[in-house]
Amino acid sequence: MCGIVGLHLREPSLEPRLGELLTAMLGQVVERGPDSAGVAVYGDPRLAPPGRTVVSMLGTSPAEVAEALPGTVAYDADATTVVHADPAQVTAALPGARIIGSGEGFAVLKGTGNPVALADSFRLPSVTGWQGIGHTRMATESAVTPEGAHPFSVGPGQCLVHNGSFANHATIRRELRARGVQFDSENDSEVGARFIAYHLEQGADLEKALRLLCERFDGFYTLLVSTSDSFAVVRDAVACKPALVAETDAWVAMASEYRALDVLPGIENARIFEPEPEEVYVWRR
Repeated sequence: MCGIVGLHLREPSLEPRLGELLTAMLGQVVERGPDSAGVAVYGDPRLAPPGRTVVSMLGTSPAEVAEALPGTVAYDADATTVVHADPAQVTAALPGARIIGSGEGFAVLKGTGNPVALADSFRLPSVTGWQGIGHTRMATESAVTPEGAHPFSVGPGQCLVHNGSFANHATIRRELRARGVQFDSENDSEVGARFIAYHLEQGADLEKALRLLCERFDGFYTLLVSTSDSFAVVRDAVACKPALVAETDAWVAMASEYRALDVLPGIENARIFEPEPEEVYVWRR
């Protein structure tokens, strides 16, 4: 049992409130995942200045970044350090760093502990932008570590959060490794993220990649996947993991429980529905 929240803003006047609203949503699903938490946010000019490549990483500190990459801006967010630099440059200068997200326009922040406390340490309420996704984790398939926290971001601008478990993840991991795909953890959710990234690289769009995932993966799952221009939801054939979507002219939101949607402005006028099994829902900027 884990908690998922996500918010895709259509109304630019709400963008200054992205972090505030995402924090409120995250706080409503703490009981679903008290072990660890993480978020991915799109469009915050402090975390992700326009035109700059952003690298989110674990295993290093802003002080170590300053020593290894003089003049590089580093943002401290609990276990995560965000830097504005080329990933290859970061890897060469900081070989002990573990990259958990890279690309333009977004940043990934994650750590272990109480999700409400983590949101505060991320300074999430002050974040601005046009899209954000979050996750609270109750570990079942791997250790409670920052690396095992969601989101999993393995492609440029791409993030995945997952509630459930993939029964055949070991088989698919072997298949992807045979095609040259490398993995950072033993987490089953990373396999889903890598599978999607692989098919996007092969030319599939996000909807097609998620349809292929439904065809290939066994298990119970609700997935929320974000990219630099999209926000997508899909559930398995049984749809036993909870999910609700709310949509207004100003925003689209998804959460594991209604109470996480109830904090949003205009929820009383939203169209609210439960995603159908194996139907892919995609909203684009």
